[in-house]
Amino acid sequence: MEIRLTGKSNIYEQITEEYARFIRLGALRAGEKLPSVRELAMRLGVNPNTVDRAYGELEKRGLIMTIPKKGAFVRGESSDERYDEAVRQLSVLKGAGLSESDALRAVAEVYGSARGKEEI
Repeated sequence: MEIRLTGKSNIYEQITEEYARFIRLGALRAGEKLPSVRELAMRLGVNPNTVDRAYGELEKRGLIMTIPKKGAFVRGESSDERYDEAVRQLSVLKGAGLSESDALRAVAEVYGSARGKEEI
């Protein structure tokens, strides 16, 4: 993955947005190690403080975690985050008029639960 600096915004913001995009698209997966601050700074020809600031922003957004003396790693979604997203999606279905029994039937179908289909 290559980061291209355009000069349209602050360098640290460009690095932050590029890595956030790589993570969202799945190009960088949970647990994957990012380049060290020094390595990325040398590769991009920028000050290491700039990369450190970008990594700090990514960490603040919950996209990466930094482990002292080990490096920066892509964070995986927690089960709470996945649950919250599922609830948001179900809320959309409810708002679109899907009944509870239809939603339960859909969940049973997705999970392949014959028991869920029989009860509904």
